[in-house]
Amino acid sequence: MAVSRFLIGGVASALLLTGGVFLWQGLSRDAEVRAMPDPPPALPEIPVAGANAPKRGAAPPELPEARAETREERRFNRYDRDRNERISRVEMLSTRTAAFRKLDKNGDNLLSFEEWAVTTSDRFAGADTDKSGDLTRAEFATTAPKRTVKPKCSC
Repeated sequence: MAVSRFLIGGVASALLLTGGVFLWQGLSRDAEVRAMPDPPPALPEIPVAGANAPKRGAAPPELPEARAETREERRFNRYDRDRNERISRVEMLSTRTAAFRKLDKNGDNLLSFEEWAVTTSDRFAGADTDKSGDLTRAEFATTAPKRTVKPKCSC
């Protein structure tokens, strides 16, 4: 009799445990469904004009062809910061720091303001032929560095 009670208790425990697992899974699925956001409302359909629909307004104007800048124009535009078609003394002097080695006259690897200002001011004054204080495109073109021809091979 003790064995049958033990067996009945084990079966009852197994049934209760199985029922609890199913109940737990069902509750967790309900929580997942409640946690899911509502689907977004459907967007209204955008009407599309048919082939015979009237046109609205005139066609946009044709864009002009882009003109390729010459090398000298690109160089001028790098200096002309305010895009007024003239290079002021301040604009010219502000971009000359790239020529450090040429400006270091005493070769001490330090550029004093005097070394820089004298060389750059002299170059600007030489290019400003009409002495207006600004460089025109033609005047600026005279300041281009001389290009050296590089050998094609080092034979």
